[in-house]
Amino acid sequence: MNAKNTRLDLAADVVAQAKALGAQEVSAAVVESSSINLTRRDGKVEQASEATSRRLSLSLMVDDKFSSHSTSDLRPEAVQTFLARAVAATGLLEPDPERRLPDPALMGRGTSEEALDHLDPTYADWTPDDRARLAESMEMAMDARRADDFISSTSYYSDGRSHYTQVTSNGFSDESEGAWYSLGSTLTLRDEGGRRPEGSSFYAVRHRADLPTVDAIADQAVERSRQAVGSGPTESGRYPMFLENRVAGRILGILSGPLSGSAIHYGRSCLADKLGQSIGSSLLTLVDDPTIPRGLGSTPWDEDLLKAQRRTIVDAGVLQQHYLDVYYARKLGRDPTTGSRTNWVVPPGERSWQALAKERDKSILVTGFLGGNANPLTGDFSFGIRGLLLENGEVVQSLSEMNVAGNLLDIFHKLAAVGDDPWTWSATRSPTLLFDDVAFSGT
Repeated sequence: MNAKNTRLDLAADVVAQAKALGAQEVSAAVVESSSINLTRRDGKVEQASEATSRRLSLSLMVDDKFSSHSTSDLRPEAVQTFLARAVAATGLLEPDPERRLPDPALMGRGTSEEALDHLDPTYADWTPDDRARLAESMEMAMDARRADDFISSTSYYSDGRSHYTQVTSNGFSDESEGAWYSLGSTLTLRDEGGRRPEGSSFYAVRHRADLPTVDAIADQAVERSRQAVGSGPTESGRYPMFLENRVAGRILGILSGPLSGSAIHYGRSCLADKLGQSIGSSLLTLVDDPTIPRGLGSTPWDEDLLKAQRRTIVDAGVLQQHYLDVYYARKLGRDPTTGSRTNWVVPPGERSWQALAKERDKSILVTGFLGGNANPLTGDFSFGIRGLLLENGEVVQSLSEMNVAGNLLDIFHKLAAVGDDPWTWSATRSPTLLFDDVAFSGT
């Protein structure tokens, strides 16, 4: 019996055993994963770790009562005891019939494994020595850029592989697997007044060949560190805001909370009654696409095992869909969409942000965020920022110790332009975004 059949057989056997013990509906998942992490600093390995896990996750419905359980002890006798206790414990809970499994017609695979292309075929041949050499190369690239004001740099490499098998009592049975790699470095510089400005550059990919070169990563880490030298606040006021592509997910992400079925059900969403209405300028289009080959957020099915499919969440500023998983859709008396955010894609524009910046007397380029919060009920948000003050597109000051604040129902109406530089090393694939008249607090 090969390993693939062992995982499927185990999940199917768990479903059968749980039903025999009195469960009416069962969902069983066998998840296997491994990861390796290397950190180098000052010419030596500072940390090296390897982790592997194999676990069984179980969801049960017993007399309209629902519960979830997990165990890493997969010995046959241990699994039998685990199941008996899980079924017995479920019978003690309050009924929650909306937790039943979805309609089987909605369940299944939305995209083939081949189309998703999540498993790098070279992963199995990637040796510990190969990993060590790449981590060392990253450190050497940083050392080659050493200057008098360097305090330290730390280089990071990690990768992992996972295999997911799921079987349900209403007919779902499938598997998915994938791998990932991450490489980057952080640099700390010496600045006046004992300040220690820091910059970093990190990339994550599904296939190792998609990683940028160590020189490109090192150059970016140094550049971002240099941008932080001499940073401080500028005058409070309202400025055009360029939101750098690699950090655009922080502002776009304030949409996630109020779009969710749970927030709508519990009355904590400012977007609950906005379907079909404008929530942003005509330049705002947001697509949730789980089908992107090698996408970090791509998946064949969602958390409810519904077929993953491409969805337009916002079209030319108009809200098209909420994120309704099966449970909250039933609670709300609506049809489910999906409860799982995958790859968020903002289609790129035709002009560079640099060209757009040259047309503005003053603007702020936000390159990073430090803390902050967003309220899904009111839509209010406030984040600490790092960035650059620009005049006609030229850098005149490095910024820190400043906040950007606003409201979800207002900020996206201020979207004035979309850059031509989509960031593809993230599950948020956005170009640099330009918002007009944004409130910044500083001096």
